[in-house]
Order: sequence, then C-alpha cells, then structure tokens
Amino acid sequence: MKPIHRIQRIAFSGSQLKIKVDGKEVVINLTKVSPRLLKASKKEREAYEISPSGYGIHWPLIDEDLSVDSLLGIKHLPSKEFVSK
Repeated sequence: MKPIHRIQRIAFSGSQLKIKVDGKEVVINLTKVSPRLLKASKKEREAYEISPSGYGIHWPLIDEDLSVDSLLGIKHLPSKEFVSK
C-alpha cells in the first residue's frame, strides 16, 4: 500500500505543532486543533504513532487522533454516489 502522506518529523514548541509532511514544513496552533495536545505533557506529546498509510497520527497516552489531511486543510467532498439529487 502506497502511503497517502509521508511524515518526516513531528515536533512541538509551546502551543504549536510543527510537522514536516510531504517535504513541507507546517506549523499548526494547537488551540485550533487539539485541546488534549495543548494540555499534554512533553512525554504524552512525544509518544505518538503514525499510521502505516501516513493518513493519521495517534497519541495513545491521551487517546487523541488527528488526520494529516485535516492538519493540512485538505477537505474531501462526498463521492457523487452519496450525494442526493
């Protein structure tokens, strides 16, 4: 299975999540995406798992999941077969 995203680095600086994904550096304000990560300790933040597909990141110590598409601002529309006419 080909990964959807290639996550190269995840780091934190105060209330910011810094992620290098698909060759691009992205900085995300945790107040906008995850109150759990915002309040998490350094140990809790550093204990993450990247899904094999690269689609999501999971923090098991705080039971938090974030999709990479969401962090990058990528929105998916329902397929035409699910849109009612």
